Amino acid sequence: MADSIPLNSMRKGSKKVAYYNTPRHSRYSLEDEPSNLDEMPLMMSEEGFENDESDYHTLPRARANQRQRGLGWLLMGGWKILCGSCCDCLARMCRRTKELKARTVWLGHPEKCEEKYPKNAIKNQKYNFFTFVPGVLYQQFKFFLNLYFLVVACSQFVPSLKIGYLYTYWAPLGFVMAVTMVREAVDEVRRYQRDKEMNSQLYSKLTVRGKVQLKSSDIQVGDLIIVEKNQRIPADMIFLRTSEKTGSCFIRTDQLDGETDWKLKVAVVCTQRLPALGDLFSINAYVYAQKPQLDIHSFEGNFTREDGDPQIHESLSIDHTLWASTIVASGTVIGVVIYTGKETRSVLNTSSPKNKVGLLDLELNRLTKALFLAQVVLSIVMVALQGFVGPWFRNLFRFIVLFSYIIPISLRVNLDMGKSAYGWMIMKDENIPGTVVRTSTIPEELGRLVYLLTDKTGTLTQNEMIFKRLHLGTVSYGTDTMDEIQSHIGQSYAQPNSQTQQSNSSNSSSPSRKPQPAQAPKAAAPKVRRSVSSRIHEAVKAIALCHNVTPVYESRANGETESTAAEADQDFSDDNRTYQASSPDEVALVRWTESVGLTLVNRDLTSLQLKTPAGQVLTYYILQIFPFTSESKRMGIIIREETTGDITFYMKGADVAMASIVQYNDWLEEECGNMAREGLRTLVVAKKSLSEEQYTDFENRYNQAKLSIHDRALKVSAVVESLEREMELLCLTGVEDQLQADVRPTLELLRNAGIKIWMLTGDKLETATCIAKSSHLVSRSQDIHVFRSVSNRGEAHLELNAFRRKHDCALVISGDSLEVCLRYYEHEFVELACQCPAVVCCRCSPTQKAQIVHLLKQHTANRTCAIGDGGNDVSMIQAADCGIGIEGKEGKQASLAADFSITQFKHIGRLLMVHGRNSYKRSAALGQFVMHRGMIISTMQAVFSSIFYFASVPLYQGFLMVGYSTIYTMFPVFSLVLDQDVKPEMALLYPELYKDLTKGRSLSFKTFLIWVLISIYQGGILMYGALVLFESEFVHVVAISFTALILTELLMVALNIRTWHWLMVLAEFLSLGCYIASLAFLNEYFGIGRVSFGAFLDLGFITTPAFLWKVSVITVVSCLPLYIIKYLKRKFSPPSYSKLSS
Repeated sequence: MADSIPLNSMRKGSKKVAYYNTPRHSRYSLEDEPSNLDEMPLMMSEEGFENDESDYHTLPRARANQRQRGLGWLLMGGWKILCGSCCDCLARMCRRTKELKARTVWLGHPEKCEEKYPKNAIKNQKYNFFTFVPGVLYQQFKFFLNLYFLVVACSQFVPSLKIGYLYTYWAPLGFVMAVTMVREAVDEVRRYQRDKEMNSQLYSKLTVRGKVQLKSSDIQVGDLIIVEKNQRIPADMIFLRTSEKTGSCFIRTDQLDGETDWKLKVAVVCTQRLPALGDLFSINAYVYAQKPQLDIHSFEGNFTREDGDPQIHESLSIDHTLWASTIVASGTVIGVVIYTGKETRSVLNTSSPKNKVGLLDLELNRLTKALFLAQVVLSIVMVALQGFVGPWFRNLFRFIVLFSYIIPISLRVNLDMGKSAYGWMIMKDENIPGTVVRTSTIPEELGRLVYLLTDKTGTLTQNEMIFKRLHLGTVSYGTDTMDEIQSHIGQSYAQPNSQTQQSNSSNSSSPSRKPQPAQAPKAAAPKVRRSVSSRIHEAVKAIALCHNVTPVYESRANGETESTAAEADQDFSDDNRTYQASSPDEVALVRWTESVGLTLVNRDLTSLQLKTPAGQVLTYYILQIFPFTSESKRMGIIIREETTGDITFYMKGADVAMASIVQYNDWLEEECGNMAREGLRTLVVAKKSLSEEQYTDFENRYNQAKLSIHDRALKVSAVVESLEREMELLCLTGVEDQLQADVRPTLELLRNAGIKIWMLTGDKLETATCIAKSSHLVSRSQDIHVFRSVSNRGEAHLELNAFRRKHDCALVISGDSLEVCLRYYEHEFVELACQCPAVVCCRCSPTQKAQIVHLLKQHTANRTCAIGDGGNDVSMIQAADCGIGIEGKEGKQASLAADFSITQFKHIGRLLMVHGRNSYKRSAALGQFVMHRGMIISTMQAVFSSIFYFASVPLYQGFLMVGYSTIYTMFPVFSLVLDQDVKPEMALLYPELYKDLTKGRSLSFKTFLIWVLISIYQGGILMYGALVLFESEFVHVVAISFTALILTELLMVALNIRTWHWLMVLAEFLSLGCYIASLAFLNEYFGIGRVSFGAFLDLGFITTPAFLWKVSVITVVSCLPLYIIKYLKRKFSPPSYSKLSS
């Protein structure tokens, strides 16, 4: 791919070329190395290797510093950058952000806090009472168009520059500003009300005198807050007590991380054991919490009770935290507040959304600057032709004001109203029900997209897991053979004394525990027959025990003790049981064990209960649990069986993590590959039996590691890893995540439309690759280049070289390798990746997803679109030019943060092909037509002034000018928003038509120049025609030219329309009717200049046949040539879409 791209590194200086010959690179083919290095020399300095980070930070800056910063830079936009940086400096000085620190929080004593912490108020408003008006005005007047009008309108207060009436300048500007202000004010009031509602929610605070009600915004660090079931948690807290007997509760976190599954949280043991609620004040205890940070999935802290004889220390982890914005799903909880307001996890993770500006708006802004330049040049020419006599500078300014209609103020109004109309059409489209437009300013962006970045889980797939495959090494079971497993499980639990037999048989094979002599022969006797049966039994039992799933019953209260639960067997009825877990994979596994006969019926913090096919309830005590993390890629649990007292350590995880942990085998890697190719998510399940001594030794070391303040995570994982050795491999499971409806045809449609699709997912490489294949993101014939995992510059260089030789193949890369490539070879990597037909990035963090979007925007200058459905996609959606959210299983967070919200992935096809196309085409036509309307009247003014000895006198007075751009021509021009060049069915049938849109040909300097020429031709014909044909009644020039002008405009609208709509016809006739009716009332305006010429319009004159035929001739001459040119163009070089429609 693109052999010509040299991979030049940023740092120069050649000290370490020999680095490549070190043995660590032996996995790369040796014959490649010399050619690689010859092809692109890598220059590196010593510190480049010692300190990997340095390059990463200096790279963008180094590029920026290379640019020349002269006067040209300042004029071309440097002033904006300078002003922006000055404002940022001032803002930083005004609100010095306080350094975040770790803290010690005394229970129930906010007054003991050493620091002053932020107020616990939610604030989503953009402005306050004082900044509203300046803020809105700044947002409006930073656009050149609006600023220009403000200057022109203000100039009318100077008597010598005054031309016409004040209201002809201030009325349109005032109207635009009023509409904007009202819209912003309504949004602001809504935000304020939402915030006020949240801030004034009442909570119970626990004090020495009992419970006190207080507002959410008055909560302080150190307060003890009581939160009821289904109530929002107001601030970040440590969980001290619960009404549940189990000492734990569930919380819903969909507003925080986008996951709809409930999370289990655990109360601090010391405070949960206190006899009564009031005892929280009788103890002397504090919580040490780390400084506030972004990561919502980790927390380190300690709980200390000082008044005990030996002080009680308890380590606190993420399981003890209740983050703000989550909701209590079971019981009542009491917590101590540790972070408030801006320091809470939910606020720290909220990036303030930027105001998105569409590409079309930026292009129109550029064209208005060009028009302004033309206006100044025209004014200078006029003054030059006068001969620079008298106060020429004042005359120059008068001409600039006179020609101010070249840039029409109605452009912004028309475009904004058009955007609202497109939004309404999208929401009313019955083919994409439930679509919501949340950002009404960028519907045209949907028609200009080149890159689509999509999430995988929940976007391309349904996030609904189904258990498909169980592999035991020698034998594999699929969906059609599950009944065999069921019969094996039934037999193994039906045998008398089966439990002890099973456990002993497993002990005999496990290396860590010697079997008791008496039972050894019995266990080994029917070895052949029972081996498969016992292995199935062990595997199913492991899957049923090793998880974080909790069964929830709707009818009965959760908080029953185990004894009553065990007796009340009928309460475990299957119909009202649902499973809750943080991962849908785990729920799928537990549902499957239920289907083969081993049912999870109850779970609390300390025990699990399984029901056998015979209806017997078995109890297992949970000794330790090691949750799944994205780093470890595995979860484990240590369990003691109630009947035998055996201790077993079960573990399940990704094959990459488990391969080194389980005993040697020859089938795991191959089978994982086979399942991944089928599109299944694989989990490896293993176990290890522990003796009492082994477990006690482990427990002591583990508790010690959990209390350490420094490097706690490292120490804890080291202790756990001491257990994870030589585990017995039980089985491999395969779970399928089903694709969303019509994903394949939709992706094919988008590919044919020339849109490049990148899949960014947090999932593992194998799963991401197989979903890319099954969804046809990567076509069957295409090669896939899996980018090897690289950790430093040398490896990245070699791997990029290998990739460069591949042609037309999809790229699969992991987040870690991507990070390394971007650190050293950002530009080169993006250039290579952009040439791929498809790119899959797996193991991506949310910030990495946003980083990729920024990279594409920066390097390609093309429009990007991001689509996702979870809280982890929000940053990517907000970073893209156009963000689309799907209301999915993972909650509504993505759809609320997006610019457009849809209900299914397949709707994106119609959204882009039909609505994106129409919005862009219509806005381009509308924008240029409104400019044409301004240019034609300015041309007439120029002709008029040049005939009248270059006098700066206006041709049309007061209301004629206002009426011209409003009631006389507004409806027909605005009716262009109903026009369409291609029927929706055609646009979907031939997605290739979309490629033309991305080139931006509907609105470019070329089309703009064509409109300028049309305007000059028509303006000249109208004015000269009026003067030539009406020499005798010269005073009636205004009436004649204005009438011909209105007719020309109406005919030009008709010329531009490609598909007629009944409203368009109505608009044409309505405008004509309004003009004819107003002739009777506006006769005082139809003289030349003021009434100084004494010319009044008499109705008799207008009704004469001479007036009518002369106006008709002028109009025909101005329009007919354009009709003929258009006809010839359609005949000899028709656009691509017209070939299809014919």
